[in-house]
Amino acid sequence: HTATRARRMTPRRVFALPRQQSLFLPAVINPFVQEVKLAKADIIKCVFRGIFLVPIRAIFLTLVLMVTWPVAVVTTFMHPLKGAVAPMTGWRRFMCRRVMAFLGRSYYFFMGFRVVVKGQQVSSAEAPILAVAPHSTFFDGIVCIVAGLPSTVSRTENLATPIFGRFVRCLQPVLVSRQDPDSRKNTIMEIDSRAKSGGLWPQILVFPEGTCTNRSCLITFKQGAFVPGVPVQPVVMRYPNRLDTVTWTWQGFSSPCFDLCPLLQFLPPVTPTEEEKKRPVLFARTVRNVMAQALGVPVTDHTYEDCRLMISAGELTLPMEAGLVEFTKISQKLDLKWDNVKKELEGFAAVACSCKGGRITIQEFASFLKLPISPALQELFALFDRDGDGTIDFREYVIGVTILCRPANTEEVLRTAFQLFDTDEDQRITHEEFSSMLRSALGVCDLNVSKLFKEIDTDSSEFITFAEFQAFALNHPEYAKLFTTYLELQRYQALQGVESELSSTNHVCSEDNQEESISDKKDD
Repeated sequence: HTATRARRMTPRRVFALPRQQSLFLPAVINPFVQEVKLAKADIIKCVFRGIFLVPIRAIFLTLVLMVTWPVAVVTTFMHPLKGAVAPMTGWRRFMCRRVMAFLGRSYYFFMGFRVVVKGQQVSSAEAPILAVAPHSTFFDGIVCIVAGLPSTVSRTENLATPIFGRFVRCLQPVLVSRQDPDSRKNTIMEIDSRAKSGGLWPQILVFPEGTCTNRSCLITFKQGAFVPGVPVQPVVMRYPNRLDTVTWTWQGFSSPCFDLCPLLQFLPPVTPTEEEKKRPVLFARTVRNVMAQALGVPVTDHTYEDCRLMISAGELTLPMEAGLVEFTKISQKLDLKWDNVKKELEGFAAVACSCKGGRITIQEFASFLKLPISPALQELFALFDRDGDGTIDFREYVIGVTILCRPANTEEVLRTAFQLFDTDEDQRITHEEFSSMLRSALGVCDLNVSKLFKEIDTDSSEFITFAEFQAFALNHPEYAKLFTTYLELQRYQALQGVESELSSTNHVCSEDNQEESISDKKDD
């Protein structure tokens, strides 16, 4: 009974509350990597098919192009693409939707594609927009042929491409220009105008994922196609071949060395609710969920920005998977911009440069901070380590810095920490004051902090001013949180001592009055 009472009397420090599940990384395969392993028999087949089939197919493809190009020239002759553009009608529309579509099917046929179509495509009046997913290869353009050459969203530069630029003109695309700062706004306005034309314009076909994946999941859909708030017909694509020889992702690709049988399925149109009309992001999620259910794959919040982070991670000699953080989700929850996350990736790389696998252990963390492992450092590390596996990945790092460390950089907090080091209150911290304070806080008698001191003392004046202290904390947010953690730990230890004294003098009080706990909880 006495031991139980003693345990009740001992205040415990609570390191962290359970993390928000919404910020955990989903257990899915990296959607931006593709690995194809061919057996010896498959390699031999590829070699023989390459020797005999490629020349024959090249001849037929050339013949088809020789017929298609003049048809495209005639169809688009004297028909403007900019300014007061009107939808094609009469013979032009017939040439585009019938003749050009037939030639496009022939082109894919001679490449070895045998398309299977399920479901029924509705008219432009019923569903002005076609949303196609997953997007995994440039061969996905076959859905445009099957759908009767609907309009697409295309870069202006594509119109200048020899031969194929004329084919793009037949689609009457919604043009996007990288040089125009208002291009994004104008594109959405044009999509909205065409989608609400009452069927005058052809359907607009979009790949809402915005980049190629390996089809293991559906990533975040871009909102542009869902802004008009009109019915959208989902189209799902499958390549059910034994070997995946078409996927083309940011990390790894393959080539169509076998005949392919892509399966296109037109799902029933999805009509947005009044709430989804006001919030395109909700409508995009609804359509994505419908398509994911039809495909039997999970959904994630990865997006094109994750590809950019993945590439940046590789350039920083980190594993490319280190950049996969579900940028859309954490940027919305934490109000982060791309440049900020890119900067945090560089900071993470500075810590993880000496470790393998792109994950930081507490040893690397302590080495980077130039400090020994101590209770305060262990607590800070535990706050970063969201899944409790003893390491920190980049996702955990960027969330930890944003949630835990940035708020600790307020001037009031930093002023308090500075005063803690400035024992003689002369508005500057000497090397002796700095090392003495850290030795006391870390409980280490022999602690060399010369490197850390010199790093903060940027003007080599042999003392640290508040301006230098603040600038260092702003550029190294881990230290700002570490300084406040020292304060919290000391306060906790002081209160623990007070509790011990109270327990010895008031041991006759009732057990209910004796219970008191002090916690310092950190939540997401």
